[in-house]
Amino acid sequence: MVFIPDLPIILQFAVATVILAITPGPDMTLFVSRTLSQGRAAGFASMAGALTGTVVHTTLVVVGISALIVASPNAFLALKIFGAGYLVFLAWQAIFKGSAFSPQKKSGPQISLFRSWATGIGVNLLNPKVILFFMTFLPQFVSAHDQHAPAKLFFLGMMFVVLSIPVNAPMVLAAERFSVSMKRSPRITRIVDYLFAGVFSAFALKILTAQAK
Repeated sequence: MVFIPDLPIILQFAVATVILAITPGPDMTLFVSRTLSQGRAAGFASMAGALTGTVVHTTLVVVGISALIVASPNAFLALKIFGAGYLVFLAWQAIFKGSAFSPQKKSGPQISLFRSWATGIGVNLLNPKVILFFMTFLPQFVSAHDQHAPAKLFFLGMMFVVLSIPVNAPMVLAAERFSVSMKRSPRITRIVDYLFAGVFSAFALKILTAQAK
């Protein structure tokens, strides 16, 4: 099929994707924290949201919009501010609403799966580093002179999603098992609250220092 790259390209891309998928980032932090606070379903919903964001990023690269965003200093700055601000907001929630992690709050209102999904896609789309990554990563595996380049880029983007699932899903399952320990110790619960707040804040700083190169 014309939209499928050659086998050597697919194998190289698969190896690179797995390596990148196991690299910690805001997406991974989000769906693990959602699993700890709301359960496995919420964790998978957040992961699905992040992967939906990946599909959107792939589409934007194919049509060239991502390149326009990065080429515009004002647009790129705005994206960095919104993305960093969103992560800071999640950090604030982890600290001041971290009691949602504790078992005594489980009977209270729960975050809907749709909201978890929406948070996942929001974190992914507002991360300028993801735009830069897809702009520089995907095109390396497709020749600019290939008339089927757009279709191959989209195929690789979908392949990235498919390969990310078996890498990320075990992390959600592991987080669910760890949540059992959290239920037994409020101290562990608060440590995790502050840990995730710190991680989200660190990624916010990384986003603000992203350069459109």
